[in-house]
Amino acid sequence: MKTLLEFLKSTLMGGFFILLPLLLFSLLLGEILEAIIGLATPIADLFPQSWFENLQAPVVVAIILIVLVSMLFGLAMRLAAARQLGHWLEDNTIGRLPLYSAIKSLASRFASLEEDGKFRPALIHGPADQREFAYLMEDLGNGYASVMLPRSPTPMAGSIKLVPMTQVEVLDVSLGELTAVISHWGVGSKELLVKSG
Repeated sequence: MKTLLEFLKSTLMGGFFILLPLLLFSLLLGEILEAIIGLATPIADLFPQSWFENLQAPVVVAIILIVLVSMLFGLAMRLAAARQLGHWLEDNTIGRLPLYSAIKSLASRFASLEEDGKFRPALIHGPADQREFAYLMEDLGNGYASVMLPRSPTPMAGSIKLVPMTQVEVLDVSLGELTAVISHWGVGSKELLVKSG
Protein backbone atom coordinates (compact mmCIF):
# COMPACT_ATOMS: atom_id res chain seq x y z
CA MET A 1 0.00 0.00 0.00
CA LYS A 2 2.84 2.36 0.93
CA THR A 3 4.54 1.63 -2.41
CA LEU A 4 1.31 2.45 -4.26
CA LEU A 5 0.96 5.76 -2.40
CA GLU A 6 4.59 6.64 -3.18
CA PHE A 7 4.02 5.76 -6.85
CA LEU A 8 0.86 7.91 -7.03
CA LYS A 9 2.58 10.80 -5.24
CA SER A 10 5.67 10.77 -7.48
CA THR A 11 3.56 10.38 -10.62
CA LEU A 12 1.28 13.26 -9.61
CA MET A 13 4.20 15.53 -8.73
CA GLY A 14 6.08 14.63 -11.92
CA GLY A 15 3.02 15.35 -14.03
CA PHE A 16 2.37 18.60 -12.19
CA PHE A 17 5.89 19.87 -12.84
CA ILE A 18 5.46 19.13 -16.54
CA LEU A 19 1.93 20.55 -16.76
CA LEU A 20 2.64 23.79 -14.85
CA PRO A 21 5.32 25.11 -17.26
CA LEU A 22 3.11 24.18 -20.22
CA LEU A 23 0.18 26.12 -18.74
CA LEU A 24 2.38 29.12 -17.98
CA PHE A 25 3.81 29.03 -21.51
CA SER A 26 0.29 28.86 -22.93
CA LEU A 27 -0.79 31.89 -20.88
CA LEU A 28 2.34 33.82 -21.84
CA LEU A 29 1.88 32.99 -25.51
CA GLY A 30 -1.73 34.17 -25.34
CA GLU A 31 -0.61 37.46 -23.78
CA ILE A 32 2.07 37.95 -26.45
CA LEU A 33 -0.42 37.31 -29.26
CA GLU A 34 -2.89 39.76 -27.72
CA ALA A 35 -0.11 42.35 -27.41
CA ILE A 36 0.80 41.91 -31.09
CA ILE A 37 -2.81 42.46 -32.11
CA GLY A 38 -3.00 45.46 -29.77
CA LEU A 39 0.10 46.98 -31.35
CA ALA A 40 -1.26 46.48 -34.85
CA THR A 41 -4.75 47.84 -34.12
CA PRO A 42 -3.82 51.55 -34.51
CA ILE A 43 -2.14 50.69 -37.81
CA ALA A 44 -5.19 48.78 -39.02
CA ASP A 45 -7.38 51.77 -38.09
CA LEU A 46 -5.62 53.78 -40.80
CA PHE A 47 -7.06 51.47 -43.48
CA PRO A 48 -10.68 51.09 -44.61
CA GLN A 49 -12.60 49.00 -42.09
CA SER A 50 -13.76 46.56 -44.76
CA TRP A 51 -10.18 45.38 -45.30
CA PHE A 52 -9.98 43.69 -41.92
CA GLU A 53 -13.49 42.28 -41.49
CA ASN A 54 -13.84 38.53 -40.94
CA LEU A 55 -10.13 37.86 -40.52
CA GLN A 56 -9.20 34.21 -40.28
CA ALA A 57 -5.71 34.82 -38.86
CA PRO A 58 -5.61 38.19 -37.06
CA VAL A 59 -2.19 37.52 -35.49
CA VAL A 60 -0.59 36.85 -38.89
CA VAL A 61 -2.16 40.00 -40.32
CA ALA A 62 -0.99 41.98 -37.26
CA ILE A 63 2.59 40.74 -37.67
CA ILE A 64 2.55 41.57 -41.39
CA LEU A 65 1.23 45.09 -40.66
CA ILE A 66 3.89 45.72 -38.01
CA VAL A 67 6.68 44.47 -40.31
CA LEU A 68 5.45 46.53 -43.28
CA VAL A 69 5.10 49.73 -41.26
CA SER A 70 8.53 49.16 -39.69
CA MET A 71 10.01 48.79 -43.16
CA LEU A 72 8.27 51.96 -44.34
CA PHE A 73 9.64 53.92 -41.38
CA GLY A 74 13.07 52.41 -41.99
CA LEU A 75 12.97 53.52 -45.62
CA ALA A 76 11.74 56.97 -44.63
CA MET A 77 14.58 57.36 -42.13
CA ARG A 78 17.05 56.97 -45.00
CA LEU A 79 15.86 60.35 -46.27
CA ALA A 80 17.70 63.30 -44.72
CA ALA A 81 14.50 65.34 -44.25
CA ALA A 82 12.77 62.46 -42.46
CA ARG A 83 15.81 61.96 -40.19
CA GLN A 84 15.84 65.65 -39.31
CA LEU A 85 12.11 65.58 -38.57
CA GLY A 86 12.55 62.45 -36.43
CA HIS A 87 15.40 64.00 -34.46
CA TRP A 88 13.45 67.23 -33.97
CA LEU A 89 10.37 65.33 -32.70
CA GLU A 90 12.52 63.21 -30.39
CA ASP A 91 14.47 66.18 -29.03
CA ASN A 92 11.31 68.19 -28.32
CA THR A 93 9.21 65.41 -26.81
CA ILE A 94 10.47 62.24 -25.12
CA GLY A 95 14.11 63.22 -25.63
CA ARG A 96 13.69 65.63 -22.71
CA LEU A 97 13.07 62.76 -20.30
CA PRO A 98 16.28 61.65 -18.52
CA LEU A 99 15.14 58.02 -18.36
CA TYR A 100 14.54 57.95 -22.12
CA SER A 101 18.02 59.34 -22.77
CA ALA A 102 19.58 56.69 -20.54
CA ILE A 103 17.63 53.87 -22.18
CA LYS A 104 18.44 55.16 -25.65
CA SER A 105 22.11 55.36 -24.74
CA LEU A 106 22.08 51.79 -23.43
CA ALA A 107 20.22 50.53 -26.50
CA SER A 108 22.60 52.21 -28.90
CA ARG A 109 25.54 50.76 -27.06
CA PHE A 110 24.01 47.30 -27.20
CA ALA A 111 23.70 47.79 -30.95
CA SER A 112 27.48 48.30 -31.12
CA LEU A 113 27.17 52.01 -31.65
CA GLU A 114 29.08 52.87 -28.50
CA GLU A 115 32.13 55.04 -28.58
CA ASP A 116 35.47 53.32 -28.21
CA GLY A 117 36.51 52.83 -24.63
CA LYS A 118 33.09 53.45 -23.10
CA PHE A 119 30.40 51.19 -21.66
CA ARG A 120 32.20 47.87 -21.53
CA PRO A 121 31.65 44.77 -19.40
CA ALA A 122 34.02 44.71 -16.46
CA LEU A 123 34.84 43.26 -13.07
CA ILE A 124 35.53 45.50 -10.09
CA HIS A 125 38.10 44.07 -7.66
CA GLY A 126 37.30 44.83 -4.03
CA PRO A 127 38.74 43.95 -0.63
CA ALA A 128 39.33 40.35 0.40
CA ASP A 129 39.58 39.27 -3.26
CA GLN A 130 35.93 40.10 -3.93
CA ARG A 131 34.88 40.76 -7.51
CA GLU A 132 31.69 42.38 -8.77
CA PHE A 133 30.27 42.57 -12.28
CA ALA A 134 30.02 46.12 -13.60
CA TYR A 135 29.72 48.22 -16.71
CA LEU A 136 32.73 50.45 -17.32
CA MET A 137 31.04 53.68 -18.30
CA GLU A 138 34.04 55.91 -18.82
CA ASP A 139 37.75 56.17 -18.11
CA LEU A 140 38.01 59.60 -16.50
CA GLY A 141 41.68 59.93 -17.41
CA ASN A 142 42.84 60.79 -13.90
CA GLY A 143 43.36 57.22 -12.71
CA TYR A 144 39.64 56.79 -11.98
CA ALA A 145 36.70 55.41 -13.91
CA SER A 146 32.96 55.76 -13.61
CA VAL A 147 31.30 52.37 -13.39
CA MET A 148 27.74 51.18 -13.03
CA LEU A 149 27.16 48.34 -10.58
CA PRO A 150 24.00 46.66 -11.87
CA ARG A 151 21.41 45.04 -9.62
CA SER A 152 20.28 41.52 -10.31
CA PRO A 153 17.95 40.63 -11.96
CA THR A 154 17.48 44.16 -13.38
CA PRO A 155 20.79 44.91 -15.13
CA MET A 156 19.70 48.37 -16.29
CA ALA A 157 19.35 49.60 -12.71
CA GLY A 158 22.16 50.10 -10.27
CA SER A 159 24.52 52.56 -8.68
CA ILE A 160 27.22 54.66 -10.30
CA LYS A 161 30.61 54.75 -8.57
CA LEU A 162 33.97 56.31 -9.21
CA VAL A 163 36.69 53.72 -8.64
CA PRO A 164 40.43 53.58 -9.27
CA MET A 165 41.25 52.12 -12.70
CA THR A 166 43.55 49.66 -10.94
CA GLN A 167 40.42 47.95 -9.56
CA VAL A 168 38.77 47.65 -12.99
CA GLU A 169 39.26 44.54 -15.12
CA VAL A 170 37.69 44.86 -18.57
CA LEU A 171 36.06 41.61 -19.69
CA ASP A 172 36.39 40.32 -23.25
CA VAL A 173 32.68 39.52 -23.60
CA SER A 174 29.72 41.31 -25.13
CA LEU A 175 27.36 43.55 -23.20
CA GLY A 176 24.54 41.14 -23.99
CA GLU A 177 26.42 38.21 -22.45
CA LEU A 178 27.12 40.08 -19.22
CA THR A 179 23.55 41.39 -19.07
CA ALA A 180 22.19 37.86 -19.51
CA VAL A 181 24.25 36.63 -16.53
CA ILE A 182 23.07 39.53 -14.35
CA SER A 183 19.46 38.95 -15.43
CA HIS A 184 19.72 35.31 -14.36
CA TRP A 185 21.03 36.07 -10.85
CA GLY A 186 24.61 35.19 -11.77
CA VAL A 187 23.89 31.86 -13.46
CA GLY A 188 26.43 31.50 -16.25
CA SER A 189 29.19 33.46 -14.47
CA LYS A 190 31.69 30.59 -14.79
CA GLU A 191 31.26 30.33 -18.57
CA LEU A 192 31.43 34.11 -18.92
CA LEU A 193 34.71 34.34 -16.97
CA VAL A 194 36.21 31.39 -18.87
CA LYS A 195 35.30 33.02 -22.20
CA SER A 196 36.84 36.31 -21.10
CA GLY A 197 40.08 34.50 -20.35
